[in-house]
Amino acid sequence: MTVQLRSLGRSGLKVPPLCFGGNVFGWTVDQAGADRLLDGLTGGGLNFIDTADVYSAWAPGNRGGESETMIGHWLKARGGRDKVIIATKVGMDMGQGRKGLSRAHIRRSVDDSLQRLQTDYIDLYQAHADDEGTPLAETLHAFNELIAEGKVRAIGASNYSAERLAEALQVSAAEGLARYESLQPHYNLYTRDKFEGPSAAVCLEQDVGVIPYYSLASGFLSGKYRSKADLHGARGGGVGAMLNPRGFAILDALDAASAELNARPAQVALAWLMAKPAITAPIASATSLEQLQDLIASVQLKLPAEVMTRLDQAGT
Repeated sequence: MTVQLRSLGRSGLKVPPLCFGGNVFGWTVDQAGADRLLDGLTGGGLNFIDTADVYSAWAPGNRGGESETMIGHWLKARGGRDKVIIATKVGMDMGQGRKGLSRAHIRRSVDDSLQRLQTDYIDLYQAHADDEGTPLAETLHAFNELIAEGKVRAIGASNYSAERLAEALQVSAAEGLARYESLQPHYNLYTRDKFEGPSAAVCLEQDVGVIPYYSLASGFLSGKYRSKADLHGARGGGVGAMLNPRGFAILDALDAASAELNARPAQVALAWLMAKPAITAPIASATSLEQLQDLIASVQLKLPAEVMTRLDQAGT
């Protein structure tokens, strides 16, 4: 499958319009499953993988680092490091006081991530969450050092407000430092207020790439959760709040578009995101090859203008 690549901010990185979310590795997907999914992903023409040092610390028995370790195992076994774009993150609580965006923590954490990933560089290294207790200049200087050393190719921010992202961009410009080339916000067809408005405006004005997470709203936008009886599985518990009139209106619009385009709701929901002007590549996960095919198919789905309008208006 031929995939049209997109520029990630001004980083020089070229990425496909969809990113695979590695948070499932070490949680609901074991190593054999990860190998199958990553083989299927790259076989389908996609090569952009997002993870974090803290994935998947929330699963019983885990300490964090499991996702990176699985990806590293796959990279080592398959080779072709230069054929994939690896994004990971730093900053969330790894236990024993290991958290935040201080220079010391970033420098220690990047080496840990490189070791787990079995690589000598990270394509996109992201601040996982804003750390207001550390000066932005300290964080950006640390990231800048990693780029100068060849450990990191580009940097990004996750979960930053519009104001803090703009401030960080100003610090980078004033001090001649590498800047955040991407923002990773919570954004999908159901949850829109966290990104639309000021954050989208900053990203468009400053040419910052956007790689939203929860692109399928924990599976809600796939249409598999339509009643409380459906709330099962690892993510089901977080979906219940969306089972409301607004959520059902969005599902109705997705169902109508799916029937019209001979597609599945998940494909339509992802295609809607990919068509948004500010968006570079939504992040979505899969735990089976069947789900992965939905992700791959979404890249080729182009939504007519009237479908985009109906989805924009659904639930408003």
